[in-house]
Amino acid sequence: MTETIESATQDHRPPSSSSDGRRRPRIHRAWIVAAVTFVTIIGGAAFNSLPGLLINPLHDEFGWSRGEIGLAVSINMALYGLTAPFAAALMDRFGIRRVVASALTLVAAGALASVWMTASWQLMLYWGLLAGLGTGSMAMAFAATVTHRWFVARRGLVTGLLTAAGASGQLVFLPFCAWIIEEHGWRPASVTTALAALVVVPFVWLLMRDHPADVGLAPYGGPYTAKPAPARGAARRTVRVLLDAARTGPFWLLAGTFAICGASTNGLIRTHFVPSAHDHGMPITVAASLLAVIGVFDVIGTVFSGWLTDRFEARRLLAVYYALRGVSLLFLPLLMAPDVRPPMIFFIVFYGLDWVATVPPTLALCREQYGEDSAIVFGWVLASHQVGAAVVAFLGGVARDVFGGYDVVWYASGALCAVAALMALVIRRTRRPDGAVSG
Repeated sequence: MTETIESATQDHRPPSSSSDGRRRPRIHRAWIVAAVTFVTIIGGAAFNSLPGLLINPLHDEFGWSRGEIGLAVSINMALYGLTAPFAAALMDRFGIRRVVASALTLVAAGALASVWMTASWQLMLYWGLLAGLGTGSMAMAFAATVTHRWFVARRGLVTGLLTAAGASGQLVFLPFCAWIIEEHGWRPASVTTALAALVVVPFVWLLMRDHPADVGLAPYGGPYTAKPAPARGAARRTVRVLLDAARTGPFWLLAGTFAICGASTNGLIRTHFVPSAHDHGMPITVAASLLAVIGVFDVIGTVFSGWLTDRFEARRLLAVYYALRGVSLLFLPLLMAPDVRPPMIFFIVFYGLDWVATVPPTLALCREQYGEDSAIVFGWVLASHQVGAAVVAFLGGVARDVFGGYDVVWYASGALCAVAALMALVIRRTRRPDGAVSG
């Protein structure tokens, strides 16, 4: 493995450095950048572990309805998605380090300010606006930008690894925050997530680099290219790419399937699984631990999905993933119980393997269709993911207030996944060597 990495490093250095006599690195710098990106996403994911844990504590302390709390989560998720495409363009203009360091600071500010809130509008401001803008700037478009700039070979694998970082953060922080809430209340848990975001900032600033040319290297597995000039008019470019992409059929199919992906993951399970399990008598720490176990298998499933995406047709993989997810959600209402039984464990493993396995093939299809604009297009597709998540985060809370349970939400989400599987199959295959967006 070391020989392979060393070979890839030596074969693609810029011509000016091939005979300078310096010792070449044994590990390509791209892998260090990918590792920093992984840790950064974990730090940002700490906050994302909170909403599902705090619905009941906030309801009990302040008397806010679950619909009100769900609305704050909904605003967060919508802004998370709508910020992502602009963040990708801002990274082209100002660099990855500046954008990501600022985003981590926003997340920390939102989490810390919520400690002193007394009204639901403050929850929407701190959780919704500040944390939504911050987490959106470190969304999967961040991983897409890093992968596109630093890797030519192993893109599918790296996409899977970076996508799994969010699940790894969930794995680390969910049980820990649940324990803090049970033992010390929700405020110390919120402070913990703020500190998790802040502690990552020095790593980003010291170790992250915006482009391989910054350190005189080629991207991993590709030829050396000079660093492009900073792209001005980031917002205009982001909107232009959206307007161009919106004229093509694949964009709407990718956006539609990913909206359902968000509805059936972040909006549904991440937000409402813990309170739903608690409704059936399961302790919050146990439910949070199950959600964390989903994160364990999510890491495995996403990395494996990246490996599969390098080898098989992406749209068929998507269809299989959505169909399997839909089936699992239809059975979930039958599995809820006060204690953890084998069928629930099977669901956790099965669903975890599928959680964000959809990301590598979706990103691959964006690259295939939209070339150099793929990171921004993926940002807009991610926006649809978060809008879908936002709708279900809000409607799930409303459904709980109205029906006294979540069963109707599980069944509706399972049916939507079947629709997504069909949509994935009709995405046409198109390779675009010029990277232009067209019909």
